[in-house]
Amino acid sequence: MKKTECVAMLLAGGQGSRLGVLTQKIAKPAVPYGGKYRIIDFPLSNCANSGITTVGILTQYQPLELSDYVASGKFWDLDRQHGGVHVLPPYQQISGANWYKGTANAIYQNLNFIERYDPEYVLILSGDHIYKMDYAKMIAQHKQQGADCTISVIDVPLEEASRFGIINCNPDGTIYEFEEKPKQPKSTLASMGIYVFNWDKLKKYLTEDEAKEGSSNDFGKDVLPTMLAEGCKMMVYRFDDYWKDVGTIESLWDANLDLLNPKINLNLSDPNWKIYSGTQGLPPQYVGDSADIENSLVTVGCDIGGKLDFSILFENVTVEQGATVEYSLVMPGSVIKKGATVRYAIVAENVVVEENAVIGQSPEEMGNIDDWGIAVIGDGLTIKKGARVTAGKMITKNVEEDEIV
Repeated sequence: MKKTECVAMLLAGGQGSRLGVLTQKIAKPAVPYGGKYRIIDFPLSNCANSGITTVGILTQYQPLELSDYVASGKFWDLDRQHGGVHVLPPYQQISGANWYKGTANAIYQNLNFIERYDPEYVLILSGDHIYKMDYAKMIAQHKQQGADCTISVIDVPLEEASRFGIINCNPDGTIYEFEEKPKQPKSTLASMGIYVFNWDKLKKYLTEDEAKEGSSNDFGKDVLPTMLAEGCKMMVYRFDDYWKDVGTIESLWDANLDLLNPKINLNLSDPNWKIYSGTQGLPPQYVGDSADIENSLVTVGCDIGGKLDFSILFENVTVEQGATVEYSLVMPGSVIKKGATVRYAIVAENVVVEENAVIGQSPEEMGNIDDWGIAVIGDGLTIKKGARVTAGKMITKNVEEDEIV
């Protein structure tokens, strides 16, 4: 097969348990974002815009919808005769390996896929981050510096650094230490989980890690520290644009509403760096005479007769006359009926909020701010007439008429 300079391997198999009911039926990378996108659109679009046309997507948890969504990769211009997008679920091999045990093991189980393209470099990506990045620049730096591994990092506030894997480096960018969520971090350079490896080095260390007894088969915990200890040249690539890990309800809510903040540098309308999606062609949105829309994002197929403020509606959402949606995300196919109120909430796909139901509360409405949180309604549920869902509740079953939860 024709040689490929770089193969991207996109880790998209995580359960996303911190997103609760939003990932009961779909993998985290398939969670809707920004009105018309899904989280996985970002790394796939970055690959396409960076000229990387061979991508392996490693799936595991709830892979069906994600696989259907990605399909041949045509929406991202990645449907190629040579290369293109390949969905790679775990499979039973002669050796007996099956489920992916860790990030490193997931790549190890697909060494044969990478070998088909005989690349010089392998780019490892995560499927649960929102950002726009030119991977070609990172690869160019990796080549210029003669590195064995390059890790993308972002500067985070010192008070948040203990939440991340922290990388300590010399002034020239050479890495000398990894710290996993340190209580007293020595720097504020957080790993973004984006790596460029020389293929020969990656293959060697993955094979050795697989054979190592007691290894957790993880890049951050096992492979990268071993490479550093054995004298490999490891460098940082500094990224200074918008990046958000959307692994929690709060971060997903924040990342969506960031699109409505003019001070946030995340332009999804930039013609020079498009974010492509597999959203099907739908009719234009309809905004009725009674609609009152402020600082909100409304996508195709929506029918709006009520009030919106600082909210994002995904495709095919209906907000009837007299309904109010504030500081909320309403995902595809959901219906907010007349007189209903949705406030500081995430409403998953195909939910029905019946007349005069109330979902969520503002922080000011809570007697104890420590109890406040985003209300979340699971996929396909019905919040019946007059029901009330209080702040911070995660709903997994229908809420009955006039019930308060």
